[in-house]
Amino acid sequence: MPVSSSENLEKLEKDLGYSFRDRALLAEALTHRSYHHENPAKVLSYNERLEFMGDSVLGLVIVEYLFTRDKEMSESEMSKIKSYLVRGSLLSEIAADISLGQYLRLGKGEEETGGRNKKSILADAMEAIFGALYLEGGYEAARSSILRLFGDRIGAVLSSGQYHSFKTELQEESQMRFGTLPEYRLVSEEGEEHLRTFTVEVFIGGKRFGRGTGKNKKEAQTAAAKEAMAQLKKDAGG
Repeated sequence: MPVSSSENLEKLEKDLGYSFRDRALLAEALTHRSYHHENPAKVLSYNERLEFMGDSVLGLVIVEYLFTRDKEMSESEMSKIKSYLVRGSLLSEIAADISLGQYLRLGKGEEETGGRNKKSILADAMEAIFGALYLEGGYEAARSSILRLFGDRIGAVLSSGQYHSFKTELQEESQMRFGTLPEYRLVSEEGEEHLRTFTVEVFIGGKRFGRGTGKNKKEAQTAAAKEAMAQLKKDAGG
């Protein structure tokens, strides 16, 4: 679908909850650098500057929401929730929810290699749109659209505690206490293809602190990190 289609842009704007007066600004947010490089005379700019701005706008909206929602939420907890909510994988999910890929302007190379479905491109374009919303409509317009798109996910994350990451917590604790990062080592991989079990151990400074198993490496690493944090707290008398 061509991005220039007024009908198509109206559908996108409906999903965003905002109608742009300056459609050129919205088009810029949807323009990947590959399209610009192939059409330098036709397109003067692409979305990376807007993406940079949108990243900051998104972070501020999320933090302000958390700050005002729960007066007892600590800075550390707000930081973890924010990091979870603004990560690229979640942004790409939200972009997919509104079929953002179909509106993008991509170069032929990106088009042929599935650029409309690439998570990094979708996440970047989503942030660029937030930047464009802020530039034209101001903070309130950007805030309204962001909370419209993120609302259900924020609620789910806060109620489930899903934002907590043992791997991130272990990394921060390891850097603070030992000045180094934890190292995850795959110990074993067992079972048939569809019933595979992975076992991982985590080391800090050459010493093993945790061991975990799971149906994939990520799950096993998380279990190992959880055990390592328990061991560190025990060592510290906590």
